[in-house]
Amino acid sequence: MKLKHRILGKIILKAAKTFPAVVITGPRQSGKTTLLKMLFSKTHTFVNLEDPDTRIRVRQDPRSFLNQYKPPLIMDEIQYVPELLSYIKTKIDEDRKPGYWIFTGSQNFALMHNVSQSLSGRAAILYLLPFSISERFDNAYKSQNISDWIKKLNIHSKETKHIYLDKILLRGFFPEIASNEKVDRKIWCSSYITTYLERDIRNISNIGELAQFERFLISCAVRTGQILNISEIARDIGISVPTAKRWLSLLEMGHQIYLLYPYYKNIGKRIKKSPKIYFTDTALCCYLLGIDNTEILLRHSNFGNLFETFVICDFWKRFLHFGEKPSMYYLRTRDGLEVDMVIEKGDGFHLFEIKSSMTITPQHAISLKRIKMDLGSKIKTLAIISRSNDNFVINNDIVNYGWKNILMV
Repeated sequence: MKLKHRILGKIILKAAKTFPAVVITGPRQSGKTTLLKMLFSKTHTFVNLEDPDTRIRVRQDPRSFLNQYKPPLIMDEIQYVPELLSYIKTKIDEDRKPGYWIFTGSQNFALMHNVSQSLSGRAAILYLLPFSISERFDNAYKSQNISDWIKKLNIHSKETKHIYLDKILLRGFFPEIASNEKVDRKIWCSSYITTYLERDIRNISNIGELAQFERFLISCAVRTGQILNISEIARDIGISVPTAKRWLSLLEMGHQIYLLYPYYKNIGKRIKKSPKIYFTDTALCCYLLGIDNTEILLRHSNFGNLFETFVICDFWKRFLHFGEKPSMYYLRTRDGLEVDMVIEKGDGFHLFEIKSSMTITPQHAISLKRIKMDLGSKIKTLAIISRSNDNFVINNDIVNYGWKNILMV
């Protein structure tokens, strides 16, 4: 399988020049180990802490272990032996050479607690999610951070690659399944969910009935792209609201879902306060929804939500893969005004509606026109991202962009 360029690679190398430790976290199978081996194979020794024998040695005699494995080191899945971080902290304080300690971890919930306790001020924390659309199609070298991307939005941009959205949504963005069409989609997704449930969820939380948690996963998948109603989910699954909130937190911390919160500044009390829920990967979401082929996908009642999920998560990846905190929101007021994505940059707002239609008319821009009256000069961008092939002006300063034409850069 051809190794693809990852946007985060540059950010990791930059961090390794100044921080003694760099921590890379993200969901399982997002490519963390592969990327670090590409970047540091000639300079760092690789230690796999997922290996049971290695973990036993670390726990029995951590000092001896660190004397044997001297930095520069890559320690894979550090959350399995969090006690080692206290000893590494001492080593760092004795010698703060930058880039000597590189850690990965999939269980973000366990990892971040221990990193903040032991490596505060010593480690750069970065996130690697599954491929963005530009990474998936080998366009990562053209990719721009969100500020540059906004500045270079161009109505004349045109993507010439033949890319089929239905196939993309079905196979998703995890490197193995996205890069190798020989990998059976259903087997891979089933195995991933089983591994996630057995190895991560059961390890970090007291969940006795995994089948019930899997039903919770399905319930979240059904609601991707919708405002979250945690009470409704709890009722459907037959669990308490506190349990549903705890399980949702596990999914969020494990980067299996993304919660997009409403914009709340300067809008007043009309705004709805619940976040929207998005499944991080469309392949897993389609699998949980029972969508097995492109025919079913295109006719499915959730198709529009899946398209929105894909677009929102691609922006989320653009922020994180450039080492930035996402400044993304949605806007929906009690009087029916809705905008799918608000990006706040500096003193301006960039507003995007996401439409799964291939035919865009002025009717699709009604919310954008109305919000312009509320926010006025603070709005810098008003646009629709759709399935259309072309970019064009809808009316005045509202532009429609075909998703391929602007997400591939």
